Amino acid sequence: MPSLPELRELETILHQSGHHADISVLCHVVTRHKRFPVYKIALGNPDPSLPAIGFFGGIHGLERIGTQVLLAFLRGTLSRLRWDVSLQHMLEHIRIVFIPLINPGGMWLGTRANPNGVDLMRNSPVEAREKVPLLLGGHRVSNLLPWYRGPAGQEMEAENLVLAETVRQELMGRPFSLAVDCHSGFGLRDRVWFPLAHTADPIPHLAEVIALEELFEQTHPSHRYLFEPQSLQYRTHGDIWDYLYLEALQQPQHCFLPLTLEMGSWLWVKKNPRQLFSRLGMFNPVAEHRLHRVLRRHTSWLDFLMRATCGYQSWQVSGPRRLRMQEQAVRRWFNP
Repeated sequence: MPSLPELRELETILHQSGHHADISVLCHVVTRHKRFPVYKIALGNPDPSLPAIGFFGGIHGLERIGTQVLLAFLRGTLSRLRWDVSLQHMLEHIRIVFIPLINPGGMWLGTRANPNGVDLMRNSPVEAREKVPLLLGGHRVSNLLPWYRGPAGQEMEAENLVLAETVRQELMGRPFSLAVDCHSGFGLRDRVWFPLAHTADPIPHLAEVIALEELFEQTHPSHRYLFEPQSLQYRTHGDIWDYLYLEALQQPQHCFLPLTLEMGSWLWVKKNPRQLFSRLGMFNPVAEHRLHRVLRRHTSWLDFLMRATCGYQSWQVSGPRRLRMQEQAVRRWFNP
């Protein structure tokens, strides 16, 4: 691949962003004599007393659709800022951060892992408390095999280090913050996963998950998303969002909730079985009309999350109701 279309598109969007975006390069990734930047784009008010949301994609190089969804949303958001007074007003009360392409080296190489052969979603120092699937759950055997975690005792990969630092600076320590990481490749339905991946134990913020799901169902009653903990499907070592969520729990007065959008690529394969013969086809919609449909559907979800973050005080629960919702979530997902 002589160039990286997603990176070209991102740089075009940034060139046209005018004064609305705060743009920085977090690091550079080098592979096969090519050097790729990892961009961070920030919008809105940096005041740490305000809520914030982060949108992340491209952690797995094969899952290009995650980056494409974020680019469509970023382009639309920046375009609306030129005329949408309500959006301009909202950005006075929220911080929004994008890292749409975290693993440009892996995307250019056409691999799940980064150029060092490390799966960035298995690379944190978090160890699973229960049995994980062979290889899939993360291993240290060889970087020639998928789901490689990296050598034991070594610092996380550069891409994860800048991701973690961005989350600490922009999201943690605020009264409320969300992170949305866009992936594809599992199941026939689009799923919204919440922590934890290293254990089946329930998290302290189940009430927020239930409240957010109810809010989404009220505003988008025909949606097709399935909310569930990732551990309900499988458990892994080294999940980067587990690592950051556990760190954020050290500040219990704040709520940091990382979500994973897992787009159900098996449905795309079911509709077009020829995609099975392509590595990219296993994780991305190939037909142009299907690609546009995916971009439209998930852009609505991301816009909802942005607005829900800004208005979190109107739907976040507390007191006895929060306790009841926490117990309801435990019965639903952990004691069926």
